Amino acid sequence: MPVNLAIPDPATLLAIDGVRIGTAFAGIRKPGRRDLLVLALDPGCAVAGVFTRNRFCAAPVTLCREHLAAGGDIRALVVNTGCANAGTGAEGMADALATCDGLARLMALAPTAVLPFSTGVIMERLPMDRLLAGLPAALADLPAGSWAQAAEAIMTTDTQAKAYSHQASVDGHAVRVTGIAKGAGMIHPNMATMLGFVATDAVVHADVLRTLTREVADGSFNRVTVDGDTSTNDSFVIIASARAGNAPITSVSEPAYAELRAALLAVALPLAHAIVRDGEGATKFITVQVEGGRDIDECLRVGKAVAHSPLVKTAFFASDPNLGRILAAIGYAGVDDLDVGRVRLHLGDVLVSENGGRAASYREEDGQRVMRDAEILVRIELGRGKAATSVWTCDFSYDYVRINADYRS
Repeated sequence: MPVNLAIPDPATLLAIDGVRIGTAFAGIRKPGRRDLLVLALDPGCAVAGVFTRNRFCAAPVTLCREHLAAGGDIRALVVNTGCANAGTGAEGMADALATCDGLARLMALAPTAVLPFSTGVIMERLPMDRLLAGLPAALADLPAGSWAQAAEAIMTTDTQAKAYSHQASVDGHAVRVTGIAKGAGMIHPNMATMLGFVATDAVVHADVLRTLTREVADGSFNRVTVDGDTSTNDSFVIIASARAGNAPITSVSEPAYAELRAALLAVALPLAHAIVRDGEGATKFITVQVEGGRDIDECLRVGKAVAHSPLVKTAFFASDPNLGRILAAIGYAGVDDLDVGRVRLHLGDVLVSENGGRAASYREEDGQRVMRDAEILVRIELGRGKAATSVWTCDFSYDYVRINADYRS
């Protein structure tokens, strides 16, 4: 079961003018489930994306990069679940192209106006007959489609759909933001998440949106890890439909830029947290807060070393305060001149370590008390400066092994 993760209430998910949603039951891997999503974008929408740095990136990732780099209007996104179309060579690229071509013909668009996305099993080809046959049904669903259905359509091993909305004031205008994401395993993003799509009705210049997308990814999805594996298909996209009426945001120095960034993070961050809360087999949601670093980069290195250590994560599953494992992870995080005598480790409200060893006040029963909670804070003080950041992770349970051992069955 996910850790304190509420099922999205469709009534709370705000429609975004200029973005229409259609889903279909295409039977791409399993019958009887939504597994195909089309987002149709009206003219004037700006689109930006960031993608996995895995060198074995999926064919649709390569094609998305190419279509965005071409600089033309993006008018549609198409997402399938059940098959990642990664590790599929030239045939996989042909299938990704055929997906774009098929949707473009139905919508009277150029194929380069379509961005394709896939998620699921790696090194298997897409069942193109079923995918293409499902596209007309997804388009027919556009008048009635919802963000809740979109979130359901992109799930793989997720136990719950993930969707959030937020409304804020930008340049004195009401601006809406709605986003969906999927992911539960193979999560150690090096850009964003497995798949994430956020839409806003704000007016923002395309160049500025590209910067904004990178910053939002870095502040949310690049701060989570489930198992330390960076996927072949990680993709995060922001769509700005330009319907809110605010003055166009053309510079990162404008106050409106900061307002929009905060609004987008108000959706992206809970989506990123939801991925960890729904991590495969997770029983605990863990915040690793690193303070007192010389810069954000070293804080992030320390946080990630702790957050994706299998030894740390299994100890949290067992509620076993074998907390020397955390010190070991801090020590190998790559801060070569770290003075361990200045490091302080807290587990919730309990001081565990200082002056290079166990704190005099620490009692193991206090550590175990904190570790029994479903939500746990690990706070690390490096004693080197004023930088700070947080990383979020979950524990490793028996079910993580079971889920991944049975993934293809």
